[in-house]
Amino acid sequence: MEEKARIEVVGGILWRGGSFLAAQRPEGHPQAGFWEFPGGKVEPGESLEAALARELAEELSLSVRNPRLWRTVEHDYDFRSVRLHFFHITEFSGEPVANDGQAFRWVTPEEAQTLPFLEADRPLLFDLSRP
Repeated sequence: MEEKARIEVVGGILWRGGSFLAAQRPEGHPQAGFWEFPGGKVEPGESLEAALARELAEELSLSVRNPRLWRTVEHDYDFRSVRLHFFHITEFSGEPVANDGQAFRWVTPEEAQTLPFLEADRPLLFDLSRP
């Protein structure tokens, strides 16, 4: 059996008050319709923080400062293996713009548990709702 290459991915948990920004994967993308933490793939030679800043600028026109690595999770989908690095972000500038055509909204951790989040992201939702 051939082993799938593991892709490095970053995700930002952008906080505003008691809510964080959730993005919905647009039509035409793998797993369209599912919700996720905004972010994307790490390019070769790129640091996790640089990848996070680049992805959030490209996807949402946001500039982030002082992201704090919270958790790293490995997950195997049928089509790909990923290592996801999640960052808490409380300092950012700009208002989110859907540059990739994705829907987004601010949700509380409790509200997020009612949305269809990506399989790899779902376990984090419970931890976000705990004090």
